[in-house]
Amino acid sequence: MTHNMTSGPITPLLVRFTIPLVLGNLFQLTYNAADSVIVGRFVGEDALAAVGTSNPLMTLAILFINGMCLGAGILVSNAFGAQDTDRLEKQVSTTAIAGGAFSLAFSLLCILLATPLLRLMQVPDEVLPIAVAYLQVVFAGLIFTFFYNFLAATLRALGDSKSALYFLMLSALLNVFGDLLCVAVLDWGVRGAALSTVLSEALCCLCCAVYIRRRVPVLCLGRKWLVFEPSMLRQTVRYGWTSAMQQATVQLGKITIQAVVNTMGVSAMAAFTAASRVDDFAYTPQQNIGHAMTTLMAQNRGAGQRDRVRQGFFAGMRIEAVYGLLIMAVCFLGAEPIMRLFVDEPEVIGLGVRFLRLVSLFYLLPSATNGIQGGFRGVERLQVTLNSSLLNMGGRVAAAALFVFVFHMDIEALPWSYAVGWVCMLIYELPLLARLMKDGEF
Repeated sequence: MTHNMTSGPITPLLVRFTIPLVLGNLFQLTYNAADSVIVGRFVGEDALAAVGTSNPLMTLAILFINGMCLGAGILVSNAFGAQDTDRLEKQVSTTAIAGGAFSLAFSLLCILLATPLLRLMQVPDEVLPIAVAYLQVVFAGLIFTFFYNFLAATLRALGDSKSALYFLMLSALLNVFGDLLCVAVLDWGVRGAALSTVLSEALCCLCCAVYIRRRVPVLCLGRKWLVFEPSMLRQTVRYGWTSAMQQATVQLGKITIQAVVNTMGVSAMAAFTAASRVDDFAYTPQQNIGHAMTTLMAQNRGAGQRDRVRQGFFAGMRIEAVYGLLIMAVCFLGAEPIMRLFVDEPEVIGLGVRFLRLVSLFYLLPSATNGIQGGFRGVERLQVTLNSSLLNMGGRVAAAALFVFVFHMDIEALPWSYAVGWVCMLIYELPLLARLMKDGEF
């Protein structure tokens, strides 16, 4: 069930590998989107705002964990491309042991800090208790989030992007039914929505583990699951920490943007919540194309095939451009009906439509940045991706604060601030990309 990506036509390989990644992440996004839709419909505007303002913190925790798994996955891809089974096995077991311990400690820390962090984000008093209740339940289940992301990242590193998708699809569907049961029928409010999310992720994690045991021999380690290699841990932490900090930096920027939005009133908060869920759906495939590029380039780099590394980069950039144009048209033309899926209030719909139509015009920028970052990860230049993400978020936050607090712009300030961040990112990345190409790294 693994796939060596060091031979065969590159563009079809990338497309076949990317499609399950996209579908998987879109289904994963339905966890929070389902919470937003069902809570907004059956509980009310305050509950929708609470789920929305909680999402950046929840996503920060998840992306930090995912970043650690992504960094380890690059090392697994390299070992798999080099056909070094012993190094691959030690890498997987070391990551599993260290990551499991870390995620438990991180979960407890997040539960304890939920209230002060939400207060720091300027969450209104009428929304705060609802948001705390939602976050604490979600944070209690972070151990399941780690193990699913770890197992899925390992499968992707071995060239298998399909298997985890099937379990995630089942889990997402169960989450929708669980939300309807807990929120609409049992009237458990946002706690019910959060509980449904955690239980669904736990099931997804369990199914993935059982499948690996039965169908992926290279990962049936037996007692080798208990092997802990300190030297590998240091390398894993170095890669994983850089990747995790990149993911966390992006989300910290979103949290700061959310704090700016929280000063604009409940209607703006609700509109931004709904529109951001749509923006997440639009943006995620761009990231997935970059991740597919990373896997292909890392495997071929491990195998010493530099020509395929370069070809993989350019093939991925072409796919990014096509997708960017497509999603631009969908979000611009379908903004109003999409917003009506979330809420009925005309003011909230109007604000959300204005946000979506403007941000869609900039979608070619993140297509470029995600492809370039996938390339840098594929040649193990993770520090570049971290630095560019810091510039992106720094520019975005500074621009949002300037547009809202100095120029007193309305919700349009947010898409414009996104564009500023993406441009800052490209200004930093493009000269480094040209230098690496000249040196033969790509």
